Amino acid sequence: MEAFLVSTGIVALAEIGDKTQLLAFILAAKFRKPLPIVLGILIATLINHSFAGVLGSWITTQIGPETMRWVLGVSFIAMALWTLIPDKFDEKDAKLARFGVFGTTLIAFFIAEMGDKTQVATVALAAQYHSVIQVVAGTTLGMMIANVPAVLLGDRIAERMPVRAVHSIAAAIFALLGVATLLGVGERFGF
Repeated sequence: MEAFLVSTGIVALAEIGDKTQLLAFILAAKFRKPLPIVLGILIATLINHSFAGVLGSWITTQIGPETMRWVLGVSFIAMALWTLIPDKFDEKDAKLARFGVFGTTLIAFFIAEMGDKTQVATVALAAQYHSVIQVVAGTTLGMMIANVPAVLLGDRIAERMPVRAVHSIAAAIFALLGVATLLGVGERFGF
């Protein structure tokens, strides 16, 4: 349950102001059809994060536990720093309209998530918790928590969201996970 809850919380916070959330705002404004946009986000995230979760799980079979602890600890700290850097959105990510609303959202979100901090976080969390299903379910729910309101409420919440504060909280959580991992806290408590 911890893997699910931590994954949900971290991704929901990290996604605020992320380029994929900006993409959700743009798609919602362009198409004004929330259901196919939300479904496209859900399917793209499930595919992308499932791949990332399996990769994270596989990595743990290739690297010894002590090396893995250092790799994960440093990765979480790097994620904390990366979270503090504002994302820039490239308009070409939203120019796939010939595939319809659902297809455009699916393709644009899948591409935008490749190498994005939430995908990298999913790899690290799956490696940390050894639970692909819980991590992928959590990271997917986190994406939906951040992006569904963006699709449904759009500009009404965009200007009121304290993005910098939310990013700082997400960065602090990543940093704490990194330090705890480096100190071996999880091993002491049987995680």
